[in-house]
Amino acid sequence: MTEQSESGPFTHKALVRVLYGDTDAGGVVYYANYLRYFEFGRTELMRDLVVPYAALQDKGLILPVVECHCRYKASARYDDLILVETVLAEVKAVSCRFDYRLLHAESSRLLAHGYTVHVVVDGNGKLQRISKDLLAKLVKVSAGQNAAPEK
Repeated sequence: MTEQSESGPFTHKALVRVLYGDTDAGGVVYYANYLRYFEFGRTELMRDLVVPYAALQDKGLILPVVECHCRYKASARYDDLILVETVLAEVKAVSCRFDYRLLHAESSRLLAHGYTVHVVVDGNGKLQRISKDLLAKLVKVSAGQNAAPEK
């Protein structure tokens, strides 16, 4: 599901349930798994609003993370339903930044927030400029305009 703010980018929303394997011995989500939830949100935003990652990979492109930040606010536990809010916050010629908020779906309690920065590289890891067509779609989404891929 996607919502648009009054004058800004789309906020893409996706639900994910905490698996037992995501937790530590205390039943709390292991800290690194919050980054996996960020990835889930980003992947779903790209699939719904820009282009599926698989289509980029078919063109020999990948978007590795070059920077990330996560601020933990509250613990998620086994079987919790988490609302992942993802925003494409910034687009540049060779990079883009996604912002995230993870909320406990039932209570709306903020669990964590953060961001990831990605660059585009080819199959050999060489930095690439974002193609004009992909850049146009990314810019539209970051500006709150519909750029949904054809289905």
